[in-house]
Amino acid sequence: MPSLFPIMVDNTSKFPFLKDKSGYLIIKLGRNDNAKKNKYALIEVPTNAISRFVVLPKEKEKKIIILLDDVIRYCLEDVFNNFIYDYIEAYNIKITRDAEIDMDNDLSKSFVEKISKGLKDRKKGQPVRLVYDSQIAPDMLAFVMKKVKLGKEDNPIPGGRYHNFKDFISFPNIGTPDLSYKKIIPLKHPDLPNGQSVKDQPSFFKVLKKKDVLLTYPYQSFDHIIDLLREASIDPKVQSIKITLYRVAKNSSIVKALINAIKNGKQVTAIIELQARFDEEANIYWANKLQEEGAKVIYGVPGLKVHTKMFLITRKEGNKTLNYTHIGTGNFNRDTAGVYTDHSLLTADKRITEEVAKVFSFYSDNLKTGTYKHLLVSPFFMRKQILLLINNEIQNAKKNKPASIILKLNNLVDPEMIKKLYEASTAGVKIKLIIRGICSLVAGVKGLSENIEAISIVDRFLEHSRVLVFYNGGDEKYFLSSADWMARNFDFRSEVAVPIYDTTIQVQLRKIIDMLWADNTKARILGTEQNNEYRKINNKQKVRAQEATYNLLTTKKK
Repeated sequence: MPSLFPIMVDNTSKFPFLKDKSGYLIIKLGRNDNAKKNKYALIEVPTNAISRFVVLPKEKEKKIIILLDDVIRYCLEDVFNNFIYDYIEAYNIKITRDAEIDMDNDLSKSFVEKISKGLKDRKKGQPVRLVYDSQIAPDMLAFVMKKVKLGKEDNPIPGGRYHNFKDFISFPNIGTPDLSYKKIIPLKHPDLPNGQSVKDQPSFFKVLKKKDVLLTYPYQSFDHIIDLLREASIDPKVQSIKITLYRVAKNSSIVKALINAIKNGKQVTAIIELQARFDEEANIYWANKLQEEGAKVIYGVPGLKVHTKMFLITRKEGNKTLNYTHIGTGNFNRDTAGVYTDHSLLTADKRITEEVAKVFSFYSDNLKTGTYKHLLVSPFFMRKQILLLINNEIQNAKKNKPASIILKLNNLVDPEMIKKLYEASTAGVKIKLIIRGICSLVAGVKGLSENIEAISIVDRFLEHSRVLVFYNGGDEKYFLSSADWMARNFDFRSEVAVPIYDTTIQVQLRKIIDMLWADNTKARILGTEQNNEYRKINNKQKVRAQEATYNLLTTKKK
C-alpha cells in the first residue's frame, strides 16, 4: 500500500504524465444506476520498488507466484474503500515514447550539453505507441486515447492481460535445479595469463608477439581484456593506449584500468560515442571521469557513429615502437560479455596494427581517412570491398569452380547487398546465412535464391558475433566484423572488419560456425513461408550449438 499512488482522473482534469515503458492499471469505479457517476483512476505498477513477482506461502509441495498487477487488482477494494461504486475494472496499459534525441542548433552549446539536454527531453517524448489489454471496455480505451492524445490512426495495439515481459528476466528462482541453466564458468584462454600472481606466467605482450589470440565470449573470460589493460597501465614500456567506447558498463573495470594508466604516466585517448542509444547518460558520465583524470576524450565523428570495438597499445621495446591491438565484435562491457556471444582478436601483426593506427588517426583528424589493404573500413571502403569479395565468388561459380559464402550477422537488410547475394545464388554460389535478428533476404526461392539457406538461432546467450567466410578458390578468407549488413553500418557508421590470418584461429572459427549450422535444437528456418519453424535434422544426434561451443573450448583448454 505505501508504494501505491492512485491518481483520480476525469474528463476535465489533466491526465498524469505516463512514463515510457512503465506499466499502469487504468481503473473504472462503475455505477449501475448512472454511468455518468463512473470514476476513473490510474495506478503505476511499482516495479521499481517491489518485485513484479510475489511468491506466496507454500502449499504442501506446490509453489505459487502471483504477479504484482494481480495483487493490486485483488486489493482494489482496500485502495478505494472511500468511494461509492458497484463494480471495479482494471486493465493494463503501457505507453512507448519517441526515443530520438533532438539536437538543437545553439552554437554556444557543446556537443555534450546538447546530448544532455536531449536526454532530458527524451523522457518527455511524444507517445508513439499504446499497448492495452484487449479485454478493456471500449469507453475506457476511448477515454485513455483521448487523454494521451492519440487517435485511431496511431493504431493502438491490443495485447494480453500483462505487459512489460522484460520483467521476467528477474523471475524468482523457486523451481528444482533441473529448471535452471547450469552455471557456466568462463574459461581461461590456455595461452594467456590466468590472472593469478604466478611469477612464471608470461606477459600478454610476450604471448601476442608470438601468436594471435582469439577470445570467444561468454564461454571464455572477458577478464583477459581487463587484465591486458591493467598490465599495460603499469608496464613502464607502454607509452599510450587508444580505445573506442560504445557501450560502457555501469561499474566499468575498463575505464578504471584506463584511469590507472593515466596515473602511471601513459597517454590515454578515448573515443566515446555519446549517441549510443540508451547508453548516452552512462557514456557522458565516464567521459567526464576520464577527462577529469587527464585523458584525451574525443566525442565520436561528426555525421558518423563510432561503432568499432578496438584498442591500440603502443609499447617501446628497445629501439623499436611496437603496437598491440584488439578488434572485436562486441563492446568493452563485462556485463554484456556474460550474455552475448562475441569474438575478440588480440594481435601484434603489423599488417593489422598499422591500419588500426590509421583508423585512430582518422578519429583525431577526420580528414585523414587513410587507405587500407587489410581492414575493411566503413563508411569509406567496406561496402566496395565486400562487393568485390562476392563478385570473386560469382566469377568462380561461373567457371564451375567451388564457390561459397557463409555470413553470421545480427541483421541483413541492406538492399544492395541482398541484390548481390541473389546474383551470387543465381550464378551458383552456395550461401549459408546465420541471421539472429532481421533478415530481409528471402532464401530458397527458385530462380532467385535457391542456393541460399538461412537460419536464426535464439538460445540462452544472445548471438551477437559477426563472422564472414568467403571460399576464395580454396584459400578461404575469414573476417570478424563490428558491422551488420545495414545501410547505417556501411554508410553512416565507423565500422571495422578484420581479416583472420592465423590458420589455427581460422580452424577454430570454422568449427564454431559448423556447430552453429548443425544446430537442430534452437535453430529456426528463415524460409519463404516466414513461419520460423524449428530446423530439425532427422536421424542425427541432437546438436545445441552454444553448449557444443563451450564443450569445444573446454576440450581445447585441456
